[in-house]
Amino acid sequence: MPAERVVVVGAGLAGSLLATLLGRRGMAVTVYERRSDPRVTGAERGRSINLAISARGLDALEHVGLRERSLARALPMHGRMVHPVSGGQSFRPYSADGQRAINSISRAELNHSLLETAEQTPGVTLRFGHRLVELDAATGRLTFQTPDGTLAEQVGVVLASDGSYSATRQAVTHGLDYSQDYLEHGYKELSIPARGGEFALDPDALHIWPRGSAMMIALPNLDRSFTCTLFWPRAEFEALRASAAIEAYFGARYPDIVDLTPSLVEDFTHNPVGSLVTVRCWPWVHAGEGCTVALVGDAAHAIVPFFGQGANCAFEDCIEIDRCLTENGGDWDRALAVYQHRRKANCDAIAEMALDNFVEMRDKVNSRAFQLKTAALHALERRLAGRYVSRYELVSFSTMPYAQIAGRIRRQNIALAAAAGVGALGALGVAGALRQLRS
Repeated sequence: MPAERVVVVGAGLAGSLLATLLGRRGMAVTVYERRSDPRVTGAERGRSINLAISARGLDALEHVGLRERSLARALPMHGRMVHPVSGGQSFRPYSADGQRAINSISRAELNHSLLETAEQTPGVTLRFGHRLVELDAATGRLTFQTPDGTLAEQVGVVLASDGSYSATRQAVTHGLDYSQDYLEHGYKELSIPARGGEFALDPDALHIWPRGSAMMIALPNLDRSFTCTLFWPRAEFEALRASAAIEAYFGARYPDIVDLTPSLVEDFTHNPVGSLVTVRCWPWVHAGEGCTVALVGDAAHAIVPFFGQGANCAFEDCIEIDRCLTENGGDWDRALAVYQHRRKANCDAIAEMALDNFVEMRDKVNSRAFQLKTAALHALERRLAGRYVSRYELVSFSTMPYAQIAGRIRRQNIALAAAAGVGALGALGVAGALRQLRS
């Protein structure tokens, strides 16, 4: 079904990228965003959660000419810096060779770049302060609340990239299998400013304070500050009210940051507590007689942030839609049907891996057994370069479909077990087994 004009609901990371890709195909695209223009109003206090952009996100940004620009405004993090409660620090590289890095970048700044690129793309129109209040998925009639009243639109394709609590998704609940799974944990942001014009912590790492049932992380910013995020059970947030109690709690549980966070009590008191939710739904595409609605990014598959893949995964959705349009000659119905079937299993897979990684980050990284296992895996990766690859490497430093990663790991482990079983765990035996399975 060809569409004369396409509407994208939501001007966040995915919506901005998607609008640019479609505009470059010669389509007329209007993007509606309920917020004011964030380039004017700035980021909402305590809601940034720095992004960790890795291979998948960089590949997507390459499609719109933003890869190098984004990397120039990002800080590479080559590993985790673990902060035990007893003091000291321990650096754990992400890759076996220590050379690969994920990239810390401001969510707001990346969104600004994507909005500017979309705005400069012929055929793309951005409209802020437009909140979707009604959608007739059968006819394609949309109604928006604007600063000047209401606005009605009639279109053939609606692409919903309006986030975890998508208003568009709420309008297509008929026939939708849908669930929201909340963690008992919430998140709150703190800040570590620069000290004497320099970073107060090593900027080449994602810092983690693992505390069993809770943790804090810190990612570096270009202004030499760190954005910290507490991931705590909500009861812990609620228990701390008085300034003295806050200071005492951090002094006991996070002693090495107390002197680094002069606004600790103010930030903890005034910054909001955010929710951590996994959204699963199906189908993502709803076709009526006059309109097709498709869910994209968090609107279709919100995940928790513990593998740093939320934005990377949403960007892959956008690239897949663009690819499917090419493969299907611009036919929207066929393209979107292929899109949802290709992406669903992958998004389910990374949702589970993100939940698993929360346990690893807040608890397992402190375990001596976990550290030995990680060192052994890195040794295998170095010895069998390209043939044995860790899960983290496949998720963060490759574009292998998420759904294929578990199978790849399983085959590697079978090969190792087979080699060990015949007493041939030397390099040649393991390498031969892996080559056989790979072929």
